[in-house]
Amino acid sequence: MFQSEVTERFILFSPSHLVSLGLITAAVVLLYLFRRPLARSKPARGRLILAALLAVCEILLNIWYFSNGIFQASSTLPFELCSISLYLSILMLLLRSRFLFHIVYFTAIGGALQALATPALGYAFPHFRFLEFFAAHGLLILSALYMVWVEGFRPTLRSVFTALIATNVIAAIVFVVNYLSGANYMFLARKPPTASMLDFLGPYPWYILSLEAAALLIFLALYLPFAIARSRSKQNQQQSC
Repeated sequence: MFQSEVTERFILFSPSHLVSLGLITAAVVLLYLFRRPLARSKPARGRLILAALLAVCEILLNIWYFSNGIFQASSTLPFELCSISLYLSILMLLLRSRFLFHIVYFTAIGGALQALATPALGYAFPHFRFLEFFAAHGLLILSALYMVWVEGFRPTLRSVFTALIATNVIAAIVFVVNYLSGANYMFLARKPPTASMLDFLGPYPWYILSLEAAALLIFLALYLPFAIARSRSKQNQQQSC
């Protein structure tokens, strides 16, 4: 389970990749379908379960790093956006924090969707790293949506910019970490060797500015369903008056 050898390289949109995406999609659909029973029962239990599963993913990942002697400051510290979102998600779930939700909803879903679509992953199914990668990123999406569908939290237009500012603060910290360690966390030093969205955003360092614009567009797209719902709600209230 915890071996580090690569028996087969990950292939983008291979059957195992597509099946993994399908399973995550099915989990999201099931969460939506059972949102009301979950909200009526004990939503705190669901939050604790999701927090525990996220923690288990991170603990097992670090056990794998250490057991294979590949833990190093330049590549295995939790300074990727999704790793940071994972820790923030655990806190959000445990504390039922609205402030963290307004950040995590955008960074977790936006970052996880991009990571799942174009994984920077060198291991194919059924390697542990493959399973952990898709489980952790799927849980990130489920955790944010759980707070929406079960706990009743809602992002706002203001939270779009709160999340964008938080992302830039995180990026500034990570930039310093990269400079001191020679790492490439959040791909702020160079593009990943595998295919990714960054291939369409220009050369270094200009793709970082493109990432800023892309992040804003993704955050706005994630907020759009709530903006439409609020607009329809206002129209219905005006018609009923």
